[in-house]
Amino acid sequence: MYEAKDFSHLLGLSGFSDNALNTHFKLYQGYVANTNKLMGKLSGLPKDTPEYGELKRRFGWEFNGMRLHEYYFGAMTKSFSPLDTSSPLYQKIVEDFGLYENWETDFKVTAAMRGIGWATSYYDPIAKRLFNVFVNEHDLGHLAGCVVLLNLDIFEHAFMLDYNTNRADYITAFMAAVDWPIVASRLPLLTT
Repeated sequence: MYEAKDFSHLLGLSGFSDNALNTHFKLYQGYVANTNKLMGKLSGLPKDTPEYGELKRRFGWEFNGMRLHEYYFGAMTKSFSPLDTSSPLYQKIVEDFGLYENWETDFKVTAAMRGIGWATSYYDPIAKRLFNVFVNEHDLGHLAGCVVLLNLDIFEHAFMLDYNTNRADYITAFMAAVDWPIVASRLPLLTT
């Protein structure tokens, strides 16, 4: 069984009201609870039933909702510092995008696209390449075999309480809260 992680240390984060964060934490906790419920239900159902098939399909939505929120909250901090220019991640960004600023612009443009979902910066361990991708739903559009380095929740629940429809200001607030040491630490684990 999965347990919801405690992200309350983010309360007081600049650019994010405690009300919006607490609302978002509850949504995340629901994904964890539903992942566990589905695992329990699936283990007790005959595998040749339509109900089993539908719950199997739903499992990807709930599980990815849980895990993507863990990546998202886990990459945020109240003590921002820029990405270390000597880190392997910074070097990889420059290799793949020419400049860090090009990567950041691409990530922000991806996050600002119309629609709901996730802006996700992936590392492909096979091609050893970075991609910024718009993922439409928790369970649709992910790059198979790639690893999430940084993701930004662009469902309305993530920004409407604080920013109404002004997604650009939300994206700016998020980028100012990225915990770059955590994000950078996700890359070396993939390349060894």
